Amino acid sequence: MDKVRRILVSVCKDRSAPQPAQFVQSITGHFSDCGDEVKVNCKLEKNNFILFRGDRGGEVTLRRPAFCPIKHLSVTEKAAIPLDVQQRGVDVGVAIILHTANHRVLLTRRAKELRIFPNVWVPPGGHVEPDETLLDAGLRELKEETGLKLEPEEVSPKILGLWESVYPPFLSRGLPHRHHIVVYMLLRSSLSHLQLQAFLRPSPPEVSACVWADSRLVGAIVSSRDGEDSEVQVDDLPNFISVSEVSSEGVLSECPLPLAVFTSRAPDSGPDLERVSTGTKFALELWLKTLETSDTDTK
Repeated sequence: MDKVRRILVSVCKDRSAPQPAQFVQSITGHFSDCGDEVKVNCKLEKNNFILFRGDRGGEVTLRRPAFCPIKHLSVTEKAAIPLDVQQRGVDVGVAIILHTANHRVLLTRRAKELRIFPNVWVPPGGHVEPDETLLDAGLRELKEETGLKLEPEEVSPKILGLWESVYPPFLSRGLPHRHHIVVYMLLRSSLSHLQLQAFLRPSPPEVSACVWADSRLVGAIVSSRDGEDSEVQVDDLPNFISVSEVSSEGVLSECPLPLAVFTSRAPDSGPDLERVSTGTKFALELWLKTLETSDTDTK
């Protein structure tokens, strides 16, 4: 059986030819000698996702967490990573920030049986398949995970930012065995969250709950920065948030979930917990900035 082709990251610098990114290579570090954030350009070309510097008009933010395991790998730890993992390269994923007409975004809780980031809240998304565009991949994953079928002409796609994601997210929790660049894509729908909710049919093997988060909840989520001790800004939010739980048969039922779940920080050791992923917080922070820009434009 032929090996399944994967879309991998390539990088180029100073007008050199694109080269496949290495699993143990920090992509953010490739473009920045210091710091965890840099502006880059990206394009999907001939089934390669290429990151480069050059076109200032089309730059997007690429960020990694300060605790990124790849950033902190020692020579000994690099050598301890199994050869088959080292040869994986860096995968590409797309996550959809679905913006409703009444300014809410859809977050989903990954099923607890999943091997990577189980029980963690993220936007719908997944891998890019060969010969897909980024938008096609995002719409396909949205349909597969949530049942929401949107046509390309129904949305206004925009890349919000790129996130360097490594699993496990802390070296203290084991050596890396997955390395991705996640493309967070903003899609604007002309429907409200209540109209979209009527078509929501989540896939139980992938999604165990959904929530339409408004800007107040998102503000609280992004204020709980992973790896920091900053104060969480909950304002006047209730102690419980209503979410749609997904049964094993795919039936939705409303259930209260503690606000503390959404403002939990990623633990640097021990078992993980239910929380919003660090990359999702990055994307939601960028989404809030688009709301501020929209408010400014309408004044």
